[in-house]
Amino acid sequence: MSAGTYAPRPGAAPVGRMIAAQTALETRMLLRNGEQLLLTVIIPSLLLVLFSTVDIVDTGAGEAVDFLAPGVLALAVMSTAFTGQAIATGFERRYGVLKRLGASPLPRWALMTAKTLSVLVTEVLQIALLTAIALGLGWSPRGNPLAVLLLLVLGTAAFSGLGLLMAGTLKAEATLAAANLVFLLLLVGGGVIVPLEKFGAAGDVLALLPISALSDGLRDVLQGGAGMPWADGGILAVWAVLGLGAAARFFRWE
Repeated sequence: MSAGTYAPRPGAAPVGRMIAAQTALETRMLLRNGEQLLLTVIIPSLLLVLFSTVDIVDTGAGEAVDFLAPGVLALAVMSTAFTGQAIATGFERRYGVLKRLGASPLPRWALMTAKTLSVLVTEVLQIALLTAIALGLGWSPRGNPLAVLLLLVLGTAAFSGLGLLMAGTLKAEATLAAANLVFLLLLVGGGVIVPLEKFGAAGDVLALLPISALSDGLRDVLQGGAGMPWADGGILAVWAVLGLGAAARFFRWE
């Protein structure tokens, strides 16, 4: 064997390759988790089918699915970017996974980037599935796709920041309980299934929640055919800045 057959190149892989590998790993872990699938796929799908086919809630004039589909899409974003990410990251922090990854060649900002990309990949799969179900139920979406995309991105940023803030400041068990509780409360009072008008004066306050802004914004575009709802987009942008800023400031890696 001649010298120079092997040419070792010690050192870390390029950051882009590390982010891609970590994103693929995060996505596989998320999709293999039964609880995450329940939150991200099964519950939104069941709610969409149930309330679209059974006259339980008064959704106003028009087909029920036209009102429900945008809200369920917003719920899917919240379930992945907030609830699922908060719980998974909280337990990774408890078991020391984040501490070990933070000491690896993968920069901490790159790890958070990979988690965000994993959330986006999962959301694409969710939205594709829920859209297919809604279309099968007779949904007739309207509006500008770019406005829908912008709302979904802003909603993802807002919920992701809040989820990381919760996971980085609370104990894992507290994060598990709080994230599921918030999910249930916002499902009921966030305009996903029940119109905010049904809550009377409290509806004006509930409209400032990120889930309400995302639901109403998507509904204005997809049901009403409106342009970009800047008021709802502004609410989401404020939540995104506050959530991501607080997460960056207070997140604890161990």
